[in-house]
Amino acid sequence: MNPERLKLLHIADFNYWEINLHEDQAYLGRSVIWSRRDGDIDFLDMNDYERDEFFDIGKILRESLRKSFRPDRMNYASFAKTTNHLHVHVIPRYKHPREFCGVKFIDRNYRKNYAPYQPFIPNDEVLIEIRDTIKDNL
Repeated sequence: MNPERLKLLHIADFNYWEINLHEDQAYLGRSVIWSRRDGDIDFLDMNDYERDEFFDIGKILRESLRKSFRPDRMNYASFAKTTNHLHVHVIPRYKHPREFCGVKFIDRNYRKNYAPYQPFIPNDEVLIEIRDTIKDNL
């Protein structure tokens, strides 16, 4: 992804991690907690400092998403199948549709695995509003 796109999706920096909005918003507020350490690191090989900060950030992000969009559940995924870098997807799940910025977001897989799903990449204006709402509630 180009640097301008990454800048658009960036939410926050921490010592060992950063939070970015996922471009695909089929699940409103879907975000990624991304390791700042380079290399192909297995999730279970994060060091103690990374682990402790990861869980602190995860809780902070979860609370922001709850305040921002009121998800009914949260899913967390770390596959490292297409991007060989330590990161975890945070995927809010919704029993009922949510409307944000005039766009209706529908979780068609509620109570099922989040994938497969129909990708949805909103325009940049909507992505910025989602990003800023999460930032404001961190």
